[in-house]
Amino acid sequence: MGFLDNTSITVDAILTKKGRELLARGQDEFRITKFALADDEVDYNLWDTSHPNGSNYYGAVIENMPLLEAFVDENQLMRYKLTTLPKETAKLPILELPSPSLTFNGAGITQTVSPNTRNGMDSSYTFTLFNADVANLSLSGGSAAPRQRRFLPNGEVEQDFGGRATTPVFLNEAERKRSITVVGKSVRVISRSLTTLTNTNISVTGNQSGANFTISLTVKADPSKL
Repeated sequence: MGFLDNTSITVDAILTKKGRELLARGQDEFRITKFALADDEVDYNLWDTSHPNGSNYYGAVIENMPLLEAFVDENQLMRYKLTTLPKETAKLPILELPSPSLTFNGAGITQTVSPNTRNGMDSSYTFTLFNADVANLSLSGGSAAPRQRRFLPNGEVEQDFGGRATTPVFLNEAERKRSITVVGKSVRVISRSLTTLTNTNISVTGNQSGANFTISLTVKADPSKL
């Protein structure tokens, strides 16, 4: 990992394992059809409206911050993606959850995740558990809404937000094979029996607002298997 020279405009791109595979086949499969933007490295607290040189310099510190080189780790890179919202949007929708993380002390324990959308209205949410070997998802109150969902070659979970907001959710190759997704107002997370402490994530997305939040999930080893 290193920093880029930001004195000039630079495009720094690397291919994921899947991207290299598609390119190596030589069958015109490697096509960039979608992309995401993020502002992980921007600290908006540094926007200085009291700068003595005027408004042209309010963002001087931000514009001169170092940029990281591209690297392949979806848990560390592009964690704060930009969102496309309807033109009339006045405030960003924000998902509110009781806790940013869930911890289970063993198998068969249930916790309910019930999101709320501030500055927006969501009739349902999409819950994606990255690793179904760690826990299971069960709808809590109400049936699943019909959804169009498929995995794209780049690992993105394609979701249809009814022509409104769009927020991509990216999964790596291993996560795609082990993930499960349900749609509803809330879900019950049920821990599985594990021999070692294991971590994964649950992505929660408002289906009307596009607001997204990622919950960290930890399941401790089952005492009966130690």
